[in-house]
Amino acid sequence: MPKAMEQFYIDSHVHVDLYDEQERDKLLMNAFAEGVAAVVAVSMHRPSALVNHELAIRYKGRVHPAYGFHPEQSIPDEDELGKLFAWIRLCHEAGEAFAIGEVGLPYYMRIEAEEAEPKVPFDEKPYLVLLERFIALAAELDRPIILHAVYEDANKACDMLEKHGVHKAHFHWFKGSADVIARMAASGYMVSITPDVAYEEEIRQLVERYPLEQLMVETDGPWPFEGPYAGQPTRPAMAADAARHIADIKQLPAASVAERLLANTRRFYGIS
Repeated sequence: MPKAMEQFYIDSHVHVDLYDEQERDKLLMNAFAEGVAAVVAVSMHRPSALVNHELAIRYKGRVHPAYGFHPEQSIPDEDELGKLFAWIRLCHEAGEAFAIGEVGLPYYMRIEAEEAEPKVPFDEKPYLVLLERFIALAAELDRPIILHAVYEDANKACDMLEKHGVHKAHFHWFKGSADVIARMAASGYMVSITPDVAYEEEIRQLVERYPLEQLMVETDGPWPFEGPYAGQPTRPAMAADAARHIADIKQLPAASVAERLLANTRRFYGIS
């Protein structure tokens, strides 16, 4: 385990279930040995949620699960969605610790369809309906919600959050205009920063504008990064790099920033 003098971090958004099944335990044990206090394991769909549920049982207090449906894929039929929503409610009734996520809108699928030659029709309406169902569920269960909603999609998500009175919202790997950044900050929403803050000017500007009290760090692993991370497998401990870059951009001591980011994430997710 890390020495007491070393900093601790929480990877606030990682797809543990997308790593090879034989590598998950090693990934987590290495992360905990490298200073990762906990990870927030987000889900892609119901089977993914079941995996994260089991990991949370095995690593109690260190794997904090989130249950949802990632928007950058085809929506399943109502029967499958019904099973997912019913299962989430059962977890809530059992008193389990979890968040809703990852949920949101299919920005990249939509843009790919719009830019295709010939243009491919894309119907966003079912995704808007599904996102509102998840936001309503987060309001009903009083759970934090993790959002995949970038650029113009963020305003759509904010409209729904405000409609349902949801305040505990976490926008992961966010990118957007100055106006939507200001709107999200004023609403108290959290934003998590990935290691690409090392080389993406858009993310560095986001860090400059966003209040430190509303920032967290994440890796979105196993998604790979470029720049100084090119060719390296993504692991939770890389969240520490994001924290150091945040400190540099904010021109604050690295240790105090790491402590603030850790406290932010513990508070938001209720991780002791």
